[in-house]
Amino acid sequence: MNYVWAFVVGGGICVIGQLLIDYTKLTPARILTGYVVAGVILSAIGVYKPLAEFAGAGASVPLLGFGHLLAQGVVQAVDECGLPGAFTGGVSAAAGGITASLIFAVLAALVGKSKDQN
Repeated sequence: MNYVWAFVVGGGICVIGQLLIDYTKLTPARILTGYVVAGVILSAIGVYKPLAEFAGAGASVPLLGFGHLLAQGVVQAVDECGLPGAFTGGVSAAAGGITASLIFAVLAALVGKSKDQN
């Protein structure tokens, strides 16, 4: 049943993004940024943590989950070392995911062949 809820919640997040692409003039970059900011806001008001616990990877993997991870990292770092944690906590919490994305991007660039866009 956990897989079903992960699929439903993750799919719902994707459906909202697709609707924003199809029916608004927002660019994909603005939608992605909005998702991260929405994750931070939902985490700050205490809504996203229960959703992430309920849906698992369906809520923690998408960009909303990245925003939630950044917010939780800041909260934890501020509790540990005060105000400087507000600047370092988010990146520290997300360091593993950021590093993995960079490594996989380099590997894809080494394996793939670039083509002219025109």
